[in-house]
Amino acid sequence: MEGGGQGKLRGACRSGFSSFFKKAGLIGHMPKVVACGSRDETLKRFRIALNLGRNSGEIPLLLVDSEAPVLLNNSPWRHLRSRDGWQRPASTLDEHAHLMVQCMESWFLADVSTLRRYFGPGFKSTAIPQRSDIERVPKNDVFNQLESASTGSKKGAYEKGSHSFEILGLIDPDKVVERSKFAKRLIDALKNELWPS
Repeated sequence: MEGGGQGKLRGACRSGFSSFFKKAGLIGHMPKVVACGSRDETLKRFRIALNLGRNSGEIPLLLVDSEAPVLLNNSPWRHLRSRDGWQRPASTLDEHAHLMVQCMESWFLADVSTLRRYFGPGFKSTAIPQRSDIERVPKNDVFNQLESASTGSKKGAYEKGSHSFEILGLIDPDKVVERSKFAKRLIDALKNELWPS
């Protein structure tokens, strides 16, 4: 998955996603979380995992920010080809690619009550408009809303490296999948399609 950069952030990324997936009900068939850093590095490592997975029986998935709106009924691979020029690797399906639309922080907008508890006194919930579809909020607006809401808080203004993965591990996945069809698609794939009961 995209994220984690270098050093300690990779561990924080793995921990945040692992907590999110556990709370989403994946205990017993948890995916291995591999934080890859940049988008291009994530695609490169996904391609390597595809080749290794053929012999190991593992099913690698790609998870990256969409960085932009995803057109109605557009598959992740079509979006990534259009936006990034990425070609779908041979022998992969649409189910191998997943998107955080429009970025991981979009998921935070679904659980303002957790943000309020995390940032503490001075957090302004009203700076984050309640939306039924968080995927329609432009990426810049997501970051602006988080920063505006948290600037006067006990923890200070939102910073990606300092706060992001800790918040990810705290938010409620049920609230996220209710407002993000691509988050629901990811969790459903992990629960039902790849590891059937």
